[in-house]
Amino acid sequence: MKLLTSPTTPFGRKVRLSAAIKGVDDQIEVVKADTNPPGNAELIANNPLGKIPVLILDDGTRIFDSSVICQFIDTLGVADAPRLIPQDGPDRWRTLTLAALADGIAEAGVLIFYETLLRPPENRNADWVARQQSKVDAGLDFFNKEPPSWNDSPDYAHVALAAALGHLDLRHERRWRVDRPRLVNWLDHFENAVPAYAATRPQV
Repeated sequence: MKLLTSPTTPFGRKVRLSAAIKGVDDQIEVVKADTNPPGNAELIANNPLGKIPVLILDDGTRIFDSSVICQFIDTLGVADAPRLIPQDGPDRWRTLTLAALADGIAEAGVLIFYETLLRPPENRNADWVARQQSKVDAGLDFFNKEPPSWNDSPDYAHVALAAALGHLDLRHERRWRVDRPRLVNWLDHFENAVPAYAATRPQV
């Protein structure tokens, strides 16, 4: 299988972490994708939206976006591999809901980064940036109040949150860590539990 992604995207990192926890990361070739025209023609051929990540299966099937890829990865691995997403019941919906919140934090963080990267200061929409930042802050405060715990292995929600926090470390100068000690400790615990977190840290 091939994973079209970028080292810096939290969504591609989430997929790679999921594959590592399931023990199938050695079955996936990570391919750096160009998301900018005209170099993104190959990416668009695999995802009409031109977005990463995309997982290309051995039979040519394309799977996107990251949440769908992670659900597919959860079907792989040996019989005793940990499940990322509970199969049914309240735990399933709780896991998916918390993962959606973590993805929302990551998405808002990405949008803020590109607003400041691509627009000169005089053209930036300060109110829009503030609205995105309020989403990030509200989500982080929610998780800091009660960081999600696990027993034997982190689940999909934990992976999504760790990937989101990693992106904030990378692109937002680690400001999220101020006054959120419980969440900082949680991320340290995750990194200790999942060696792939350090292995997938972007080198930029």
